[in-house]
Amino acid sequence: MNNKILLTASLIATSLFANAQHNKTTFAITGDGNNDFIWMNIRQVDINSGEVIKTLFERSKSTFTITDVNSKVSNTQSSLNNENIFTSASYPTGTLVAAAAYDKRSNKLFFTPMRKNELRWLDLGSNAETPEFYTMNFEGNRSLDPNDEAANITRMVIGADGNGYAMSNDGNHFLSFTTGKKPIITDLGNIIDASTNGGMSIHNKCSSWGGDMIADAFGKLYVISASHTVFVIDINTRIATYKGNIQGLPAGYTTNAAAVNDEGEIVLASANLFDGYYKMQINDLKAVKMAGSNVKYNVSDFANSNLLLQKEADNLLNSKVVTASNIPVDAKVFPNPVTTSSFNVLFENANAGRYKIVLTDLAGRNLLIKTVKLGKGTQVEKVNTNANMAKGVYFVRVLDTNNQTIINEKIVIQ
Repeated sequence: MNNKILLTASLIATSLFANAQHNKTTFAITGDGNNDFIWMNIRQVDINSGEVIKTLFERSKSTFTITDVNSKVSNTQSSLNNENIFTSASYPTGTLVAAAAYDKRSNKLFFTPMRKNELRWLDLGSNAETPEFYTMNFEGNRSLDPNDEAANITRMVIGADGNGYAMSNDGNHFLSFTTGKKPIITDLGNIIDASTNGGMSIHNKCSSWGGDMIADAFGKLYVISASHTVFVIDINTRIATYKGNIQGLPAGYTTNAAAVNDEGEIVLASANLFDGYYKMQINDLKAVKMAGSNVKYNVSDFANSNLLLQKEADNLLNSKVVTASNIPVDAKVFPNPVTTSSFNVLFENANAGRYKIVLTDLAGRNLLIKTVKLGKGTQVEKVNTNANMAKGVYFVRVLDTNNQTIINEKIVIQ
């Protein structure tokens, strides 16, 4: 394989919890009922059965507080003074919501109202009786005309590296954000169509706007457009590779919401034509209706913490020696960034023999050298680092028996 794909921190971190993807914590942005297109309500659903568990926020009914994290100014429902909730800058889900992402670590539901240049979140860990929302402006990270449909954020997810990612309709704004008290938002630039896409573009309004985004355990993102088109996104290069079109959905069923269930399947829902939830495997993109799934609410977006290909990632990290067929990517050094006191080096198609793994700083000074012995096949070697090592950028080099460099990767230690 020639495509270079970095495995991320979540690959090793989540491998310690092979059975972690067993929860009912999936959130749906919905209308008030079937054939209702006012996407302002937040409900918790069981993604495995498709049943609605409870309503967390309901339009015109739920009280709330919303705080601007920059100005520290808070508003409540009573302070709106009968403002139009569909246009009010202080109503949490005003102007409707089509993009949301759930961060399990901070227990926050992030989202972006359409036609608003703001990142918002609901603190699900709060003990307050009233839902607590927070908001912050993008602060010049990107130029956004709120009335430009192309610039509206309609896809969002938390990636395997723990950062949030969001994308505009037209794919010309690809954003990342941290999930702490005051998120740092970065416009990474535009998405680039892969040369192999054969005319299928992620920028095409007819085929590729809208929909949702999910993440896998190997650091990739997947855009599932409202028109059933699937693209795989490399975060590092911003290249979108066309994977195919979903088959088996009824006519008029737009794919606005997508999330991964506990079995590693992708569950789909529509904001336009509601005929229950559908599920599919990423390998064949063949959708099958989920019997008994919710038929009450149209859904504009799903959000949960499950990662696609989690079982495959766990199997890889739980076994030191793997076969090439078990490795879906051509990765070398991971996780990246490094959030623990170790990282891994993947040897693929290397000759048997002794190799040196060398960790250096930016000045080229050797900080660590580990000698490993390889047999035939593919092998993963774990390298322990000093727990007190300073945060920053380092290089990992691998030398063969002739002292020739066969791997040279930059990593970030956090």
